[in-house]
Amino acid sequence: MSTHRNRTVMADINMVPFIDITLILLIIFMVMSPLLVQMQLTVDLPKSTAINTQAEDDVIRVEVLKNGTVQLDNKKFTLKNLERELILRMGKANKKTILVQADKEVPVQQVVDVFDIAKQLGAAKLGIGVLSKN
Repeated sequence: MSTHRNRTVMADINMVPFIDITLILLIIFMVMSPLLVQMQLTVDLPKSTAINTQAEDDVIRVEVLKNGTVQLDNKKFTLKNLERELILRMGKANKKTILVQADKEVPVQQVVDVFDIAKQLGAAKLGIGVLSKN
């Protein structure tokens, strides 16, 4: 004879194993994500032996001296005269590069003023450099 006991069906879901698996997966992803980011950020930059790849005719060198004067081909100009001179030198070719070389004691605002003039005239590229010690 079999005795039949009252068995009730358990309707609750046991969440403990689900939480354990979720936390383990979270830890695995936290450990692996920095490694995946590092693997994707490796950059192999090209190497070049040429210092200046642009023709010298396309570069207009503007020097800003300590006393605030602006010099182009050893001729001194004010900022207003510089604009006229750059218009003449740039001509219709807008592919010119303007390289501004400034003394280290020149205020940044003077260099920015030269950049503004060059940009208004439609210079293709702007560069900045320092005066070489002679």
